[in-house]
Amino acid sequence: MDAKLKVALITGAGSGIGQSTAIALYKAGYSIILTGRRMEKLYETAKLIGGNVNRLLLVTCDVSKPNEVLQLFQKVKNKFNRLDVLFNNAGISAPAALLEDISYEDWKAVVDINLTGVFLCTQQAIKLMKSQLPMGGRIINNGSISAHVPRPNSAPYTATKHALTGLTKSTSLDGRKYNIACGQIDIGNAATEMAKPMQAGVPQANGDIKIEPTMNVQEVADAVVYMANLPLAANVLFMTVMASAMPYVGRG
Repeated sequence: MDAKLKVALITGAGSGIGQSTAIALYKAGYSIILTGRRMEKLYETAKLIGGNVNRLLLVTCDVSKPNEVLQLFQKVKNKFNRLDVLFNNAGISAPAALLEDISYEDWKAVVDINLTGVFLCTQQAIKLMKSQLPMGGRIINNGSISAHVPRPNSAPYTATKHALTGLTKSTSLDGRKYNIACGQIDIGNAATEMAKPMQAGVPQANGDIKIEPTMNVQEVADAVVYMANLPLAANVLFMTVMASAMPYVGRG
């Protein structure tokens, strides 16, 4: 199918990786659904995209709330009657804290968005993708370097990103019968607002505070577009995109 006829939904589309990816997918010819918790942030992304308003849909949604996710996908179906790509990008982290001092509320907030939110969106995407003609589609999950190794004092975020890897594999397996491919992009130190503290220095495993290299977020957006544009007969199950000199696999 011509990419100009394809439809992509990006969660957490109001800033950072979600915003950059939404712009890149639109430029690649996709119609775009922008979703996030704040409409003013979605408007900012839409303004940066510009272009044909008929190819855009803005919907506020807290992905941790089943009813809001259901309403989101109903609006997608009503406007476009199909979905070709879901980018499960929305995510949060808890304040850095000793594991034994993390509050239940902080733990639950991260799990609700980073894991349950991806599960809820994936469920609704599968239901739509398996019912449309032609049947099928692609789900891309935003993992993290934390899906492989933790940072100090990051138990909620790290645990959810490890769990997301399991959900990616299950979705890849269970989606096969519907021609639904699922992959995960694990990102390290993209230069977004979330990564700004790295310019001042962040804790290392040995207790040091060090400034860490970052990369242009456009590199991430381009990687997601590559994954999205593959024919459904091919799939990037896992991709790692990171700043080359960040402290990972012995670097730093």
